[in-house]
Amino acid sequence: MSSLAETIAFVFGLIALGYLAGWTGLLRTQVGDAMTDFAVAIAVPVLLFRTLMNVDFHGAAPWELWFCYFSAVVVAWIVGQATIKRVFRRDAQAAVVGGIATSFSNLVLLGIPLVLGVFGQAGFDVLSLLISVHLLVMMAASVTMFELVGNRDGKPSDPLRVLRDFLRNLLVNPLVVGILAGLVWRMTGFGLPALGHRFVDALADLAGPVALFAMGLSLRKFGLSGHILPAFTLSMLKLMLMPAAALVMALLVGLPPLTAKIAVAAASLPTGVNPYLIATKFGTGQALASNTMTIGTACAALTTAFWLAVAQWVFG
Repeated sequence: MSSLAETIAFVFGLIALGYLAGWTGLLRTQVGDAMTDFAVAIAVPVLLFRTLMNVDFHGAAPWELWFCYFSAVVVAWIVGQATIKRVFRRDAQAAVVGGIATSFSNLVLLGIPLVLGVFGQAGFDVLSLLISVHLLVMMAASVTMFELVGNRDGKPSDPLRVLRDFLRNLLVNPLVVGILAGLVWRMTGFGLPALGHRFVDALADLAGPVALFAMGLSLRKFGLSGHILPAFTLSMLKLMLMPAAALVMALLVGLPPLTAKIAVAAASLPTGVNPYLIATKFGTGQALASNTMTIGTACAALTTAFWLAVAQWVFG
């Protein structure tokens, strides 16, 4: 089995094992919530801290990478939002959820272990450039779009309150804390003592397997609940249109080969849980977001492998 095929089988196999554990009743789906909380609040932030403390961004072309990736985000978002509004005749708020679900890649729980497995630490260093701004950009865009289309109940909103809540939630987000802590520690020039390294390595090395297994349990909990055709349509747009746009932009911008491959790989990832959380916060499109996540993750074992192979063929 090739290295790529083995990594895909391992990554999505862990997700399948988590789903199977929930489906058989071996573990309650609430265990998946606890494991996800551990991964997102502890293990992944420590992994990001370790990476950003030691990362060498030389040659990673951050501005070009961001431009390429978020151009693909814009394309996918516009098409997804228009599809839900024009084709499926949903209201403006649900259409925004459709745009978010079509463009919000699961860079953390799925992207980190996948990129580490396929591209190693050098690839993860590049992915960290995306992760460091991804949540900020996507959450800001989501809040802004909901403000533009108006509240579902028609009541006027308070932009200052929305901005204040957004910044407060962002600054206490464990992923953001891990990123900022790693960058600050890097600037100090201090090294970690041997015991500190052991603690950091022990927790960081758990991030990938725990996150993937927890994702499988979570998918069992979310399941499928109506709105199957719209969700399937959004999943296909996410898994096919967005990576195609990223590949074209990478060629036009002239990204270095590894950076280009990471851009395409990141764009090819399925929708994560954040669009569902955003939909829940604004009270619309929850089933659409959760179904898009479930269907997309199930299909991504094939589509992500396809785009990884295409990126390898195009960029070498």
